[in-house]
Amino acid sequence: MVDDNDRSTPNAPTHTYFRDAKAMAATPADVKEYPNSYVFITDMPGLKSGDIKVQVEDDRVLVISGERKREEEKEGAKYVRMERRIGKFMRKFVLPENANIEAISGVCQDGVLTVTVQKLPPPEPKKPKTVEVKIA
Repeated sequence: MVDDNDRSTPNAPTHTYFRDAKAMAATPADVKEYPNSYVFITDMPGLKSGDIKVQVEDDRVLVISGERKREEEKEGAKYVRMERRIGKFMRKFVLPENANIEAISGVCQDGVLTVTVQKLPPPEPKKPKTVEVKIA
């Protein structure tokens, strides 16, 4: 186990790194490309829309995250088996250059989060510049 406060080995992975890597490995996602957008579809079982965060880091990294907490135990009840995943959910995607980070929307329905990132319009082709050359 690596502690965030242990700085004896520079560049060593931190506890946060391992936690985030585990969360990302356990969060399935699909990515679709359409003519005008990119769509990220992520399973977020048991989470309400208020428990999910979608943000853009470092100008081009789309981060989808959330956390499912354990249900409060009722008096006299105990788990016989616990298989459903609890804890942090996270995925990171590097967005392409033509992604419009100002036009991102998300919808969560039936435990499936759909995030749509619009594409920027293609750049206008550069017209060749003509320079008149004088000959003396």
